[in-house]
Amino acid sequence: MRISTQLQYDGDPKAAADSVVELEKAGLDTVWVAEVYGFDGPTLMGYLAARTERVKIASGILPLYSRTPSLIAMTAAGLDNVSDGRAVLGLGASGPQVIEGFHGVPYTKPLTRTRETIEICRRIWAREERLTHDGKAYQLPLPPEQGTGLGKPLKIINHPVRKDIPIHVAALGVKNVAMTAEIADGWLPHLFIPEKADRVWGESLAEGKAKRDPSLGELEISAGGMLAIGEGEETKKLLDFMRPMIALYVGGMGAKGKNFYNTVAQRYGFEEAAAKIQDLYLDGKKDEAAAAVPEEFVELTNMVGPESYVRERVEAFRAAGVTQLNVTPVGENPAALVEKVKNWVS
Repeated sequence: MRISTQLQYDGDPKAAADSVVELEKAGLDTVWVAEVYGFDGPTLMGYLAARTERVKIASGILPLYSRTPSLIAMTAAGLDNVSDGRAVLGLGASGPQVIEGFHGVPYTKPLTRTRETIEICRRIWAREERLTHDGKAYQLPLPPEQGTGLGKPLKIINHPVRKDIPIHVAALGVKNVAMTAEIADGWLPHLFIPEKADRVWGESLAEGKAKRDPSLGELEISAGGMLAIGEGEETKKLLDFMRPMIALYVGGMGAKGKNFYNTVAQRYGFEEAAAKIQDLYLDGKKDEAAAAVPEEFVELTNMVGPESYVRERVEAFRAAGVTQLNVTPVGENPAALVEKVKNWVS
């Protein structure tokens, strides 16, 4: 397994970049840069490209609805250029709350948009012909009846460093995971429980892989959680630190009946807890929602405890097919933690 980390998006971006420089020295392979409704992702990714030498710089994720497919392709190609071929394009549909609430764009056809965006990106990077696309979500050039009629097929001016920039998709729905396994280079699940992964995702992954083009190679899987080594009460405090985050996703990321993370928690077997967390969170009782997160859920989505136990958790993720362990190292020396785990998995 390789090692990656998620850059925190709610703090000081420059300080976060400093931490990536240190983690790169410790053996970090990839840094994922999120974009929610704060600072944009590509600006920080370009900054990281200038500050680092080896680590892969990945969008984790760019929302599909806030940019056209062509702009997504241009952004990835530009980052690949300034980073000397270290770009990874992470894509996702986000959710209606952000897309319609912050961007003012209808949240429609997420699977179709994902599939067509990937197709358009790869055609732009290949630069084999002027771009045309007649899809259900996107038409390039725009049909005359929808615009001025002056649009014409174009080809990206610059020559991309690579025509096969890796594309990873954040997917949780049954159909979305199957599509990801079919057409993407990698899959980005969230709140991943390795022991329950095959039961929840196995059928979707098998369905997608059955249609997968062999030229894409094996599907990469990037998943993980908090990484910390501690004993007794220290471990409990660390795990409790994760409860508000889990409650936010399971309880607050969406409305009732339209929260992908809540659905995942239910599919893992935490139906009653998922409903309770959501009810409390949407009622504004965030502390109570966090307290309602089952201890088993917190433990299995993270790697926290005595060193021997953490090694077992790491191996559980490997056994579940994870090819890139995504860690949030917590402790006095995060770089030393990353180096330690890097040695375990190498």
